[in-house]
Parts: sequence; structure tokens; C-alpha cells
Amino acid sequence: MIFSLFSEISVVLVLASALAIVAMFFRQSGILAYILTGIIIGPLGYLAFDSKETLEVMSKIGITLLLFMVGLEMNLSGLKQIGKSAVIIGLGQVIFTAIIGYFLSIAIGFSSMVSLYIALALTFSSTIIVVKLLSEKKDMGSLYGKILIGVLFVQDFIALFALMFLAGIGAKGDVLNFTPILIVFAKGIILSVVLIIIGKKILPKLIGFIARSQELLFLTSIAFALGIASFVSSSFIGLSLEIGGFLAGIALSYSSEHYQIHSRIRPVRDLFIVVFFITLGSTLVLGESLAGIWIPVLAFSGFILVGNPLIVLVIMGILGYKKRTAFFVGLGMAQISEFSFVLMQLGKNVSHIDERSVTIITLVGIITITISSYMILGGNWLYKYLSVFLKIFERKITIERPLAHKDMADHFVLIGSHRLGGHLLSVLPADKTEIIDFNPDTAKKLEIKGYNVIYGDMSDEEIQDDANMLKAKLIISTVPDLNDNISILTRIKEEKLKKPPKVMMTANEEWEAKILYEEGADYVILPHFIGAQQIAYMIAEDHDLPRLREYRERDLATLG
Repeated sequence: MIFSLFSEISVVLVLASALAIVAMFFRQSGILAYILTGIIIGPLGYLAFDSKETLEVMSKIGITLLLFMVGLEMNLSGLKQIGKSAVIIGLGQVIFTAIIGYFLSIAIGFSSMVSLYIALALTFSSTIIVVKLLSEKKDMGSLYGKILIGVLFVQDFIALFALMFLAGIGAKGDVLNFTPILIVFAKGIILSVVLIIIGKKILPKLIGFIARSQELLFLTSIAFALGIASFVSSSFIGLSLEIGGFLAGIALSYSSEHYQIHSRIRPVRDLFIVVFFITLGSTLVLGESLAGIWIPVLAFSGFILVGNPLIVLVIMGILGYKKRTAFFVGLGMAQISEFSFVLMQLGKNVSHIDERSVTIITLVGIITITISSYMILGGNWLYKYLSVFLKIFERKITIERPLAHKDMADHFVLIGSHRLGGHLLSVLPADKTEIIDFNPDTAKKLEIKGYNVIYGDMSDEEIQDDANMLKAKLIISTVPDLNDNISILTRIKEEKLKKPPKVMMTANEEWEAKILYEEGADYVILPHFIGAQQIAYMIAEDHDLPRLREYRERDLATLG
């Protein structure tokens, strides 16, 4: 029996790894490979597998750790860092997607209870996939990237309340009884407050002591996550494992060691979450019934791929964002989330929905994740052909415009005023410098100081034109985004200017610097090179380092 269990799990993981390699070759998420693995061992029956109960237990651990990691990455103070725009966009998108998704589901013929689950499942977008693709495109630091991450952050909080709401609905009940729902919310709020207090007052000292041993920190963190999840899902509390995992993460997020905990638990989380997606695929209902579900699958997929981006375009247009920024944020919302699968599994476990509904949403996930991955990666190409049709979503006066703009020529253009850019401002003349920054608060502060500031994305040609970039004497980009920097260099080359501006750009890696030089950059700033050169100069000046305290005091004054 033990040998059989070991062999079966080994075969499943080998198959999942092989399919994930193929998925990576096609620049797709491993989630698709894991679901396909489950389909192979389940509905298709190519592998006889007797250890499904073991996989189900492992998948529950995976879900718990997934929610634990989400909670670990945020706390209530993190809401302050999201920004008002991301909150409005996130709430607006969730509300409109849920309402439209609900009535679309009703129109197709689903019951009100099933439609509620489907509407919620269609609401959330995948943080894992979006962050991976943004990192691959080097767009994490772009304006749309920052907004998109903020919106996903908002969705994660809403997902917690959705889990509590669904946990309060009685099993097999199509009629909503708000009394148990309110009881569940009350329990959740009380438990959250208690755990947050413990997380702020007790856990930091305890975890600080435990962190002296990395192995003990790892073990204690997992034990805390699973222990809290088990307690929360007990009959005494009556919530779900998912909520317990999330709240355990919130509690530990207040400790200074939460980054270490995150990095150590992530590989374990990844292994168990792989098993969750494999189990999900193995429970799909295929075969004769498959022909009858393609209409809802295609309808819901079309709504997510087209409807969600349109909803975001409308909301961001009303808020005053430019069409390009809104378009790229919308593309990031064109798939459903790992939370969608968790919600549907939860609904099936409490008999609110059947396996057919889970199968429909899983197939919607496969379709939207596959197509949206290529949409995000090919966003620039799509925008090139669709931009003319997107003008209807853009107001005449947008917030991504100059805050204190003057027509300039033979001037300086500084892209990014944080850290490196902040130091450069001290030597650049305010009346001869245009600043492009994607942080609205920073832009307003600089405007007050008398600088000409443009709030927007550096890769947007309209923003470049607002800064009169092609007429500048010197362009300095302190943003280490390879694609955005290349777009500026490419445009300068295409214009074939008689007197092109000098261009200084920033790169994090040596290979990126080489590419920028090949594309025409006059100088590439490598921060670690500059830092090493400064240290070498200090040591060469005098090995006894007599001015070290002077340098220290100077830097402390700069840091404030």
C-alpha cells in the first residue's frame, strides 16, 4: 500500500512537471498543466489512480497555505499604500462583473444559488499569473502595473468577505437566510480583531525569538497556519479552512520576519497547490455531458476576455486615465483567478453547486488563462491596432497630463523622481526640467516646489510629446524598465532627428545595459556599478578611511 501510494504520487508529479515544461515553452501558466494532469488521471482515465483521498487532503493543505501566503503579504496598513484610484477601480470592477455575471448566468438557465457562485468566480483575476507576466515584461514599476497590483490587492480582501458570506449560507439552501450569514460575519470580525491584536502585541516578540533558528521558524509558521485553519473550520467556530489560513497570514504579517516566512513557505505552498489543481482537474465531469456545457463556457469566457477589460476601460476613463493605461490594466483582468476555483470547490463541498458547475468554471479558467496570457504579453501589438477605437473611453482632460507644463526646447527630461531621480533634481534647473512620474502624490509635491511635472506612463507617446522629449537636450530615465526604455530609444531613431537628445538610462542587469547601448543609449546607469566605484574611491583615497564618518553623516542627512 505504501509503495503504491509513493509510486502513484511520483508518477503524477513527474507528469505534471513534464506538462509544465511544455506550458512554459508556450509561455503559459503551469496551472493549465496541472489541471490537464488531473484530467489525464481522472475523467480521461489514462492512469488508474487509487490515492485520490490522499491528494484531496494535500490539496486542502495547498489551499490553506495559498490563503495563508495571501494574508502574509498584506495587513490593514497595506490598504493605505494601494491608492484611492486602485480601490475605486477594484470595487467598481468587482461590482459590475458580479452583477453582469449573475444575470448572464440566470439568462443561461442556472439557479440563483449557482448563479451567485458563478458571478463571484468570474469576479476575481489571478494575482499569480498577472504578477508573473508583469515581471516577465518588466512592467511591475509602470503606472498600469502599479494600478493593476493595487486592484488585485483589493480583490484579495473582497475574496475573504466572499468566503465568509458563502460560509454563512446553509447547505442546499437556495433561499438566503441572512441570520447565519450575519453570525458568520460576526465570528469572522471578532476572530480577525483577536488575531490582529495577537499579531501586533504577542507574535512579533515570539517570532523574533523563534527566528534564531530558521528551521524552527519554518516549522512554527506552518504549524500556526494549519493550526489556526483547523480551529477556525471546527464546529465551534464554523468557518472554512480558507478563512483560517488567510487570518493566520494576517496575524503573522505584523512580524518583521514575515518576509523570511514567506520565502521559506512558498516552495511548500507551490507543491501542495500543484496537487490542488491536479485534484481539480481529476474531478471534472467530461464525456457525454461535455457537449451541453459549451454554450455557458464560451459565454462566460467571452464575457471575461472582452467584458472585464471594457468595464475597466469605462471606470478608468471616468476617473480620467488615458486610454493606454486603462487598456493595459483591463488586459490584466481578462482571466479568472485561483480564488475562483477555490470558491467553486467550497460550493461543491457544502452542496450549493454540482460538479457540472465546477467543470464549467474550470474550463472557463483554462480558456481565459490561456488567451489572456498572450493578450498581456502582446499588449503593445494589440494597442497599436485598437488604440483608434479606444478614444471613446478617454476624457478630453485626463489626470495623466502636465500639472505645470510649459513648452520647452533644449531642456532636461527626468523620468522617475524617486531615489536616484531625487538626487538628480538637486543639480537640474527647475525651470528647464520636465519630470515624468507615475506617482500622483509625488507629482503634486514636485509641482508645489515649482517643477514642471507630467503624471503618466513613460512609454505613452502622448506623454512623451507633452514633455517635448524629442526637443530635449538630455533625457534621463531612472526607471529600470527595459521595454519602456527601448520604446523611447526606438522612437528617437525612427524620428531621424537632426539633433537628437542625449539619452541616459538605467538598468539592473549587465545584459540589459548591453541591449540599451545597442539600441542607442549614450550612457547606461548600473546602480551597483556606481556603488562599487564609490566604495573603491573611498578606500583608494586613504586605507584608514578618515572621511568615513563624514560620508556617513552626509548620507544620513540625505535620508532624512
